[in-house]
Amino acid sequence: MFTGIVQELGQIKAVKPLKAGLAFEISCQMGSLELGESIAVDGVCLTVTQALPQGFACELSPETLGLTLARHYKVGSVVNLERALALGDRMGGHWVTGHVDTLISLTKKEILKEFWKLEFSGVPDSVTNHLVHKGSIALNGVSLTLNAVSDSGFEVMIIPHTLEKTNLKLLEEGDVVNVEVDWMSKLIVQTVDRIMKGKHERTLA
Repeated sequence: MFTGIVQELGQIKAVKPLKAGLAFEISCQMGSLELGESIAVDGVCLTVTQALPQGFACELSPETLGLTLARHYKVGSVVNLERALALGDRMGGHWVTGHVDTLISLTKKEILKEFWKLEFSGVPDSVTNHLVHKGSIALNGVSLTLNAVSDSGFEVMIIPHTLEKTNLKLLEEGDVVNVEVDWMSKLIVQTVDRIMKGKHERTLA
């Protein structure tokens, strides 16, 4: 589990093909990473398969590559990094599972002095069903507040600190981002949907 508060920017140093999938080496300055620990890379929960002196290696399955930005990574790509939440840590963002729901394209980028307004339209129902004004969403693993919500999309406002600390500052119109909708919303919507369809578990008499 993560919070969507990016701790560091990493860089793809090597891309290696596997029999099925890809392996990446990512450079960072996060200190000692443990073999097997979870780390969010652009919001994707990955497992550290090798701890390197200044970074780590991870392996991605065909399913993960098909659902996320990772299939577009190349040497030099900049990625957002966050280590898994530890008990007792401050909850600065919102619950982020690291399971990306879909990819969406940036429709419009508007620079308002030091702030950026990012608009996304043509968003699938699987995403818009979970959007609430002033609710939360994770883009490339960054916890953001929904500034506005419409039937076909949403907008977020990026503050200077977030621009400095994340790879959102590299976005141009037409670029795609990893999207994870609010985990609690998914639990509520899916549970209510099952109940409405009569698929809930009945209490035994």
